[in-house]
Amino acid sequence: MKIAQKLKKWFEREQRDLPWRRTRDPYAIWLSEIMLQQTRVTAVIPYYERFLAKYPTFVALAEAPEAELLAAWAGLGYYSRARNLQKAARAMAEAGEFPPTYEGIRALAGVGEYTAGAVASIAFGLPEVGIDGNVIRVLSRVTGGMAGLKEVAEREMDVRDPGTYQQALMELGATVCAPKKPRCLLCPLATDCKALELGIVETLPVRKAAAATIEEEKTLLWIEREGSVLVWQRGKESKRLAGFWELPELGMVEGVELGEWIGAFGHSIVNHRYRYTLRRGRIDGEAPEGFRWVGDKGMETLAASTAFRKSLRIVTQKNKSI
Repeated sequence: MKIAQKLKKWFEREQRDLPWRRTRDPYAIWLSEIMLQQTRVTAVIPYYERFLAKYPTFVALAEAPEAELLAAWAGLGYYSRARNLQKAARAMAEAGEFPPTYEGIRALAGVGEYTAGAVASIAFGLPEVGIDGNVIRVLSRVTGGMAGLKEVAEREMDVRDPGTYQQALMELGATVCAPKKPRCLLCPLATDCKALELGIVETLPVRKAAAATIEEEKTLLWIEREGSVLVWQRGKESKRLAGFWELPELGMVEGVELGEWIGAFGHSIVNHRYRYTLRRGRIDGEAPEGFRWVGDKGMETLAASTAFRKSLRIVTQKNKSI
């Protein structure tokens, strides 16, 4: 029995019930693939469902105000994904359709070879395959090496049902052929697996050395006046979180009078690990240049950074306990 046939039988029996597997709408499938980039499935599901309800078509996404879009994306991180989504949606709106070919999908902003292959096969049934980390892990173990995995994937593909083949490879890597402690006894490809035969399953795929962790400590200021909080917005030229609103950091506002310690929290972005301290502050006069006051209602629609939102939760909890 070919690998594709074994995968299909296993997938039909063991696949998880995920919302993007209940549709063949290329827009919805593309959206899920973008959201799943470097983000866990369990974290994506609620965002995906809310986002799709708010922007059910690429036309709706194309027409969304950027601030509203970023607010809807807030918490998922890697915000360039949201901007590329809208850029791609505007290209679709101009063309009047979701591109039905691999080349057309690949040309969309923010779409690489893996995403183009996955969407093409799952949504359109095209004989393409996307190679992500899960697929690399499965195929490198089955073949016992790292060379020519794209060719292996294409050779083993069931061209009559490439979408199921694609999803089964990804699912196997996500649920059975795990990076550590793989569940080889439950694997439908156990008898085909060269790495299992040689006893080298956990040594494949060969991992690159992890980048050194960079740790930074920052102090954020909660400067409140008559129910409004002082905030500032990152410029469009910012390399990180462009267009998002932040609390001021210590040293950004002249003449601030420091108040009580409110709380502390951590936040990680790729290999950066931030440790934030949150303190109250007070200033006299109007908001300094580059800053503005925002009230409770304004915060609901504000494209606020994760650090801002974590700070807001801490202040809210502290105020409730008083």
